[in-house]
Amino acid sequence: MFNKETYIRRRAELKRLMGSGLILLPGNNESPANYPANGYSPFRQDSSFLYYFGQHRDGLVGVIDVDNDRDLLIGDDIDIEDIVWMGFVPSVSDLAAQVGIVETAPMKELSNIVGEAKKSGRTIHYLPPYRHDTMIMLMDLLGIHPSQQKASASVELIKAVVKMRSRKEIQEIDAIERACNVGYEMHTKAQKLIEPDVTERHVASQVDSIARSLAQGVSFATILTQHGEIMHGNPSDAKLEEGRLVICDAGCELDDYCSDNTRTMPVSGDFTQQQLEIYSIVEECHDYVLQVAKPDVKYMDVHFAVCRLMTERLKELGLMKGDVDEAVRAGAHAMFFPHGLGHMMGMDVHDMEGLGQIYVGFDDETRPNLEQFGTNCLRMGRRLEPGFVVTDEPGIYFIPHLIDLWRSQKHCADFLCFDKIEAYRDFGGIRIEDDLLITEGSCRFLGHKRIPYHPNDMELFRLPF
Repeated sequence: MFNKETYIRRRAELKRLMGSGLILLPGNNESPANYPANGYSPFRQDSSFLYYFGQHRDGLVGVIDVDNDRDLLIGDDIDIEDIVWMGFVPSVSDLAAQVGIVETAPMKELSNIVGEAKKSGRTIHYLPPYRHDTMIMLMDLLGIHPSQQKASASVELIKAVVKMRSRKEIQEIDAIERACNVGYEMHTKAQKLIEPDVTERHVASQVDSIARSLAQGVSFATILTQHGEIMHGNPSDAKLEEGRLVICDAGCELDDYCSDNTRTMPVSGDFTQQQLEIYSIVEECHDYVLQVAKPDVKYMDVHFAVCRLMTERLKELGLMKGDVDEAVRAGAHAMFFPHGLGHMMGMDVHDMEGLGQIYVGFDDETRPNLEQFGTNCLRMGRRLEPGFVVTDEPGIYFIPHLIDLWRSQKHCADFLCFDKIEAYRDFGGIRIEDDLLITEGSCRFLGHKRIPYHPNDMELFRLPF
């Protein structure tokens, strides 16, 4: 939690941006895993509630009355039964005071507050809900069926929240930087553990244990697999095999902010020549982003600059052919790079994705291309601004089913050398990812230590310790 002035200022700015209406920002409730008393742990508060109200307790709702310049924290005090089992929790009024709020009310009053606003014909703003208990609460309060709530969510509120949360404050950048420092420990642990006959699950569990011991936990389920051609491959009991590559995509959450990094490592400790050739292309694309990403540049343009560089290098290896610009316009590069260059990052690892990517990664000027394979997975395209934190994560993947499909359809056959590609069908995949802060005139990677990714650094780092 930041100081209370932070939350007072944020709520005041939100009121200024909204102009009128009643804003509902529900916090999360505990979520049972398999029966009521066995909840998922640790509890995770809703990010937008945290941003404006700062409290991690379950069962709270934030109300911002724009018209009357009032902020309220709604919730019931914890009773003695819960205190016996879970320990003392400050009263709702004490929690409110910690974030600069004077007015509180028990949960039963929420329907009266909303009812009065509805009776007066005022607009009631809410964000798209993603939990079913929140959907039921909104249905009770507003009479909107859960199936209609996403479509009925306040676009004005979405845009205001995205505007505020996109540009990270200095204290937020510091929190992300500290999360990246834990990410360094997670990934270097993986680099030391990867060797033949160790299981994917064992390495992933050790990576996760770093996040649990040095932070609040992982920021998403750790991806660790020899099948790097699968974008979100879960760790299995498979033993690591000599000659294979392992992708580790992992991050932590610390003080409510996330890290997200990916490294690709050879199980044997050394890249084969074929692996090194592909790895060097991804490495060059990753580093190229530092040269082209800066304020007022569209991240979509950065993405396509990387795609052109990748296509040029794949042509040099004989895997692609033809005019580079035409190949990229046709989407031929997506055979190897079927996702976007990156996404917003902050309190959520895919920051604010639940509010709608059309508002988070795009705007009225920059629209997504939902028709072209690969480009339709670009999550971030709009102009960069100082304070944005985005991921830089180029990759090259050889996906056997995709190779077979495109070859059978002769898709992009003018640009793809299918006979040469066949020699890579069991290759797997390579991705390198870091978290990029857009500064006033340029950009930089976050984290005080760079997780090794240059081949010489990785080989030195894996010496016995």
